[in-house]
Amino acid sequence: GADSMHPVCRLLSILLCALSCTAPICACAQAAVPELGTFKQFDIPSNEGTDFVRRLGAGWNLGNTLDAIDDSFRGNDLDLEGYWCQVKTTREMIQTVHAAGFSSIRLPTSWHNHVNADFTINEAWMNRVQEIVDWCLDEGLYVILNTHHDEGEATFYPDSAHSASSERYLTAIWQQIADRFRDYDEHLIFESMNEPRLKGTSYEWYLDPSSEACVDSAKEIARLNQVFVDTIRAGGGSNETRFLMIPGYDASVDGALSEYYVLPTDTISDHLLVSVHAYTPYDFALNTSGTSSFSAQNQNDRSVVASFMNHLYNRFVANGIPVVIGEYGALDKNNLQDRVDFFAWYVASAACRGMPCLVWDNNAFHSRGENFGYLQRADLTWPFPEILEAIRTYSLKN
Repeated sequence: GADSMHPVCRLLSILLCALSCTAPICACAQAAVPELGTFKQFDIPSNEGTDFVRRLGAGWNLGNTLDAIDDSFRGNDLDLEGYWCQVKTTREMIQTVHAAGFSSIRLPTSWHNHVNADFTINEAWMNRVQEIVDWCLDEGLYVILNTHHDEGEATFYPDSAHSASSERYLTAIWQQIADRFRDYDEHLIFESMNEPRLKGTSYEWYLDPSSEACVDSAKEIARLNQVFVDTIRAGGGSNETRFLMIPGYDASVDGALSEYYVLPTDTISDHLLVSVHAYTPYDFALNTSGTSSFSAQNQNDRSVVASFMNHLYNRFVANGIPVVIGEYGALDKNNLQDRVDFFAWYVASAACRGMPCLVWDNNAFHSRGENFGYLQRADLTWPFPEILEAIRTYSLKN
């Protein structure tokens, strides 16, 4: 690696790199993808669901884009697409993602700021979402479409006090989405909610099983997931057999492992996918004031990742229930080699347990606290090709 070079050689290497780079951010190799050796392949029962998720392979999130919100925004609501990430989506962007080796793309999408008082979705917004879905499908990608950042007392809030209004909102939104996409095949997946939780409370990011409020919320999330499944299945066409993603409280691992997490009853077997988000280890991956160190050779680092994946495997995958890690990633703390090690170990650990992973990308590069940028969308470059290589090398293969 670069750290073992003679100082003069290293200086020459850096100078040559700088001279050869034309992209705004140098894409010359600064880190190496670790050799992880042979992984134990876990036993994965074969059914339509577990076979299907293998095809998702390496996944990517179009984050901070269709999900961007500002409830005080008074302009053209279509402009919200570039409000957070400063770039609107193009066909070329989707092609770039596919060419980089990704097989699936998640489209986080907010709807509550694109509806009227009756929750009828703005036609222009629905058309724009459909356009991007079509671009993805034209590339042969699998697409996950969800409801994102829609929590609120006027829309849905997962507790029994807001049970009726939550059901009314989610039913209205998903009826319209299901109708618009009724003829789209299994490449299009629906996900009921993004990180449903008691927003604004001390339990927002923590499921406390001893808290009556948390238990109430977890049960309400399970009920709303059932409403979602029933609504989609009643939507006709391909909706009758569409694969659906089902999160627990917070979409967290603990939420999925909770005794209150139950998969909805369904009219078809093996077409529900457990949806989890896991920025683990937290101090490395998500905590801005945490550690910047992760090594694929460090047993403690390895075990933290393997541990939560074992829990998911033992409860779900081993019993023929597919798991999709819909969001993961690691903050850029100027620690490229550590992040490369993390991505390699993380996706390899998930792959051998039959779980596809979709990296969270918010197009942020050294601009604020949450730097989860991987594709620089303004010029369609990948500033960290070693991270891409790690993902490609170790992700699930079709």
